[in-house]
Amino acid sequence: MRKVMHDSDSKKLLIKILTFVSVLAMAMSFACISTGCKPKLERYEENREKMGTYVNIIIYTDKEDKSQEFLNEGFTKIDELSKIASNYDPDSSVTKLNKDGYIENAPDELIEIIQLSKDYNKITSGAFDITINPILTLWSEGLWKESMEIQQQKVSDTLKVVGSDKILIEGNNIKFTQEGMSVTLGGIAKGYIVDKVIEDLKSKGVNNVLVNAGGDMATLGSKPDGKLWNVSLENPDDTTEKIAEFAFKDKAIATSGNYYRYFDPEKKTSHIIDPRTGFTADKCISATIIADNATIADILATSVFVLGPEEGMALVNTLDNVEALIIDSDRNITKSEGIDKFMVK
Repeated sequence: MRKVMHDSDSKKLLIKILTFVSVLAMAMSFACISTGCKPKLERYEENREKMGTYVNIIIYTDKEDKSQEFLNEGFTKIDELSKIASNYDPDSSVTKLNKDGYIENAPDELIEIIQLSKDYNKITSGAFDITINPILTLWSEGLWKESMEIQQQKVSDTLKVVGSDKILIEGNNIKFTQEGMSVTLGGIAKGYIVDKVIEDLKSKGVNNVLVNAGGDMATLGSKPDGKLWNVSLENPDDTTEKIAEFAFKDKAIATSGNYYRYFDPEKKTSHIIDPRTGFTADKCISATIIADNATIADILATSVFVLGPEEGMALVNTLDNVEALIIDSDRNITKSEGIDKFMVK
């Protein structure tokens, strides 16, 4: 015989079910509060060839459906800023400035980059100078083939148009005050663009990011499990080995070295030229900077390389939140006082 449930019994069962569900919901809610219940962040990354190097963007997000959109937007930002700051784009804003000697209604980003460059030209006592471009052109066109006497003469003549104080910024207009001037943004643009990609992703709610543009690297936050981002420094004499490893979050790192690019096949004329002399900077083989952003790290890596271990470290010690590891031409390593806290033992 089938048992018939009366209305009173149905009500009692419903109350029991509702009570159980309520208790279960409260228990789950308490568990989330006590353990910090959050959506799981998954890792997404992509490599693309940009800015004459390979750019790697790593993000962590719980929005799987938007992950590719976030990555695409990061690379789009690189393309947008390259149209402003790339010396290799014939239609870029900086190319127009170099061609005409002036640019009206310049993009805000170009003004910011050039103003920062002028500021750090003073901070580094001339070791960082974007107006070095005419000297770089001399060497790239084969000056290294000439006698020392001819090199000295041509460099001396060309240095007359070098000097960041010869760049004038008036409102949204930029102009050179001497004919024959031109600028290269190779010592700042990559770092600046990396920072802008980080800013853009942060504005979209992505808070765990690493952007690496050929060694100019910036991080936002840590990995979701709280682990730091790890970065290795190659041995200049054997790039298959690492000479140091760093770990940090919310920091940037950049390295300048003379072990990749040279103007001459004998590798005697490095692409890093001292703007004060017009000749190769030869006191270091590597200078690594850790700073709050990639723009500053990029600028200072070049500057410290040019200055050498003594002057370079003296500069670093005057700056807040900047650390350095320098390898001089005799393979001696000099470290700033605070860099150990970022080094993996």
